[in-house]
Amino acid sequence: RDFNERCAQCSEVNWGLTDGGRFYCRSCHNVTERTREVVNTDFITNSRVQSISKGLKKQEKTDGGCEWYICEGFQLVLKKQVEALEALGVCPQMKDEILCNFWRCYLQKSKQAYCKRPAGETVKALSVCESSTDVDSDPERPSLLHLLSLSESEGDLQTDCSFASSLSKVSESTSVYSGSVDGSLYLMKNQKEKLRMTMPMTLSFCYMALLWVREPITLSELLRFVVEGHIPYLNVFQHFPEKMKLCGLDLKIFCVESWPVYEEVFNKMHELAAFLDLPRFPDITENCFLHPDMLCMKYLMEANLPDELHNWTCRVVKKIGIGEVDFLTLMPGNKSTRKVKYDVLAAAVIVVVLKLLFLLDDHYEWLLSEFAEERNKNNTEVCMFYSGGPYFEFKKWYEVVKHSLDVEQKKLDEERAKYLWRCEKPLFYSVKNKSKVLKRRQMVVNLQNQFGKLSGSVQRAEKPNPSSFQLRWSEENTDGSCFHGHSLKGILQEKYGLLTAMNPDYWLCTVKLCNEKLCGHLAHYREVEFPQSYHFVLGLFSFLLRIQPSYIHDEVCMIEHKLFNKKLCKKLKYNTVLRK
Repeated sequence: RDFNERCAQCSEVNWGLTDGGRFYCRSCHNVTERTREVVNTDFITNSRVQSISKGLKKQEKTDGGCEWYICEGFQLVLKKQVEALEALGVCPQMKDEILCNFWRCYLQKSKQAYCKRPAGETVKALSVCESSTDVDSDPERPSLLHLLSLSESEGDLQTDCSFASSLSKVSESTSVYSGSVDGSLYLMKNQKEKLRMTMPMTLSFCYMALLWVREPITLSELLRFVVEGHIPYLNVFQHFPEKMKLCGLDLKIFCVESWPVYEEVFNKMHELAAFLDLPRFPDITENCFLHPDMLCMKYLMEANLPDELHNWTCRVVKKIGIGEVDFLTLMPGNKSTRKVKYDVLAAAVIVVVLKLLFLLDDHYEWLLSEFAEERNKNNTEVCMFYSGGPYFEFKKWYEVVKHSLDVEQKKLDEERAKYLWRCEKPLFYSVKNKSKVLKRRQMVVNLQNQFGKLSGSVQRAEKPNPSSFQLRWSEENTDGSCFHGHSLKGILQEKYGLLTAMNPDYWLCTVKLCNEKLCGHLAHYREVEFPQSYHFVLGLFSFLLRIQPSYIHDEVCMIEHKLFNKKLCKKLKYNTVLRK
């Protein structure tokens, strides 16, 4: 009413006020640079304050956003991941009875919920407010979070409004923009002793819950399902509700542009279990899927190896005691026990058995293969009906498996090369760049659609259903590409009532193991120092488990030292005597 100037465009006097306090013409919608002068007597008496821009809270309300915390974002990520696991067939109790309790315990141990907020952190946070705003500090603030659950009915976080408002003012005072309330503080605080939450740790939570309920999913399978897109991980934040505005520093926390690493997820899981003071996990017995005997059977089938090898893997497992319940069951915080990688351990047992029978020295296995090939040619009917199957030919198995492995590896490399790391939901690190990013994103989508129509490119097919097997071999094939039913009698001999290998020799990968805590490995693996047959077998299981061959090599060295412990002790003592 007090602003009577005419509009520069339409010459009308019909003004309104924007949320930012500027005048705009209601007739032609022209916005002027003039702002309304407001007298605020509550702040300082007899002083005039000119309103220039709206605050963060008003901006959040007009944008349809709401105040949210980093832990709420991770809770949504965990919720999406466990729902995906349930769709894969995991027991429904894992969500609310196992993973939810782990998450609550973590929030309490890290002092983010279910506890009184530490006075030191409160004073530190509020001291930042005092330096930039006129907010009174209270060192005895209650906790940020009082209730948290992964279930849909209790999915919202109840926060302390007074402390939340102080944190939001901290966010306003900082120059770095963040969509969450505590995004900047989350990255600023030194939380190493509290095991700060990260995206790889969400997979550690899932694997820890899977291990607790003893589900038939190994860590390598879990990470493979993540890469194949069956479990949300990459760009999972695009499933956040619209009210949770994610930008700025939040992207550094939730946006990942790399595949999850086996060792990182595995080590974080053990750190989490110790940090949460969890009790002894349920026993891994012989009937459990994670037992070496069960996993060896699975990997023998996937590697297209004879079924008779399973008897040898069971003998090795029993001989060195790695099938015992105390060895396999996780005891959080017990530094005397070795951390067991169930899938890697089973693969290493198969490698050791292949070395026992075929030596894998680039010479002996080919001699056995030539012998088996001659026997199969001369005695085809005898092999098929008398001995139960043809003699196993290592050379033919190598050629068949290598061809399939090369094809699958090429497909995997192409899929990774074509993977679009950018998500469909546009991201922006600053509010100023939001309009530019949205406009640029829309332009890119339009160009992609136009070029797609011109080139006649075929849209991507739907992702296949998840499977525990990557390589499939059928005994019904007439081309002889399946070796499950082949016999090992050509390389075995009976001695003292037991079947033993015809060749008594064996070569060790290493004579002395390294300190795993110092160098990170029990033994160093270099391809040029080992036979090609051994390297091929490691590469095969490396592809199946999606890990580096060096980790399987470590487990092989560990098994060998357990298997030949007495002979190694005698050799070391003999060498010591010679030195003296």
